[in-house]
Amino acid sequence: MNETSIRADVRHYYGEVLHSTRDLRTGACCSSESMPTGMHALLEDLHPEIKERFYGCGSPFPPAIEGLTVLDLGCGVGRDVYLLSRLVGESGQVIGVDMTPEQLQIARRHQAWHADRYGYAQSNVRFEEGLIERLDECGIDDASVDVVVSNCVLNLSAEKERVLAEILRVLKPGGELYFADVYADRRIPDALRGDPVLLGECLAGALYVEDFRRLMARLGCADVRCVSQAPIPLVDPAIEAKIGMVAFRSMTMRAFRLPLEDRCEDFGQLAVYRGSVPGMPHAFTLDDHHRFETGRPLRVCGNTFDMLAKSRYVEHFDLAGDKRVHFGLFDCAPAATAAPAGAGSCC
Repeated sequence: MNETSIRADVRHYYGEVLHSTRDLRTGACCSSESMPTGMHALLEDLHPEIKERFYGCGSPFPPAIEGLTVLDLGCGVGRDVYLLSRLVGESGQVIGVDMTPEQLQIARRHQAWHADRYGYAQSNVRFEEGLIERLDECGIDDASVDVVVSNCVLNLSAEKERVLAEILRVLKPGGELYFADVYADRRIPDALRGDPVLLGECLAGALYVEDFRRLMARLGCADVRCVSQAPIPLVDPAIEAKIGMVAFRSMTMRAFRLPLEDRCEDFGQLAVYRGSVPGMPHAFTLDDHHRFETGRPLRVCGNTFDMLAKSRYVEHFDLAGDKRVHFGLFDCAPAATAAPAGAGSCC
């Protein structure tokens, strides 16, 4: 199928077939990860119609974003946009981009309601109808965004490399991509990639996780981290019969617009978390194998050091060391999945 056909099927599924989360036929496009504890009260503050029509697969809400500009790709009716609106505060802004007019109509209908609910003089969000593959057409300039988030949308795009290239274009140096999506343990058979139901349920377009890593590397992003993951139940017997040989996972990923190495290298560097990120007084989790306890020094590889030192997180860490002396490879893999010597993956 070509890009036009896939977009038409996605628009139809999300604009006309789905009217609430109850219409979903699998556990892919609904949150299979638990939302961070501090978000539950904010969730209750959303308009009921916005909560009713949520189709995400994770909780991509990065910390320490007060006052920043955040871009939500494939925002739908704006559930995450309005949650992020609270997190960035009145001095920040959130931009939602989606190609489905029916969903954006609902999102915009409740804009004033949320601004009033939050006590803001005016709304700090805006919604743009357009393609996530062409953010320039939505008026989003180079290096103009601090953080890009997305919730179960990349899999729906027929031009995934172009989407990711656009993300890296609009991010500021040191800016962060923090998103949840559906990934597969193998490449989806060509015969199933055009199935409109499998596509709409976020399965047919799911990337093989290793192909995602390779794609990001081609774009100059050599080190992408997994923050959390959870298996996705297929639930529907007809869908299980079609594609049950593939194991799907909801994964929240984190990447930075930084010049990083493709391996974890050891320069004898240390990082100490200050406990100052709002809502994280005891520990800060960078990814599934870097949990920084407050006040406890942790040896880190050069890439991890740069992720902290050259991003907005720098003010929350005491960092020691430089790259004048190299000590070889750094063992940076999760303990349960540590790569053997000579393996090509980074941390």
